[in-house]
Amino acid sequence: MNEGNTFYTNKQRKIKGEDEMIEDVKKVLDTIRPNLQADGGDVELVEVGEDGVVKVKLVGACGHCPMSTMTLKMGIERTLKEKVPGVKEVISV
Repeated sequence: MNEGNTFYTNKQRKIKGEDEMIEDVKKVLDTIRPNLQADGGDVELVEVGEDGVVKVKLVGACGHCPMSTMTLKMGIERTLKEKVPGVKEVISV
């Protein structure tokens, strides 16, 4: 269903406008960031696509850590999907 800039999924969850979604993603990343920084890493937001794909860059220790995929999918992606309606996937670039 599409009403202007308001979109609904099959579950009728409201997906916010693109600017609001970017701000929500930034806020959630800010809550995750201290955990990454404690291990010498960090995350940078690269892009939030209209298709719900969030592109991030893992930096510092996270950039080359063998557990970075687990951090990305089970930490960052899971948290963003739970807290920001419309996020479908998080990928590292």
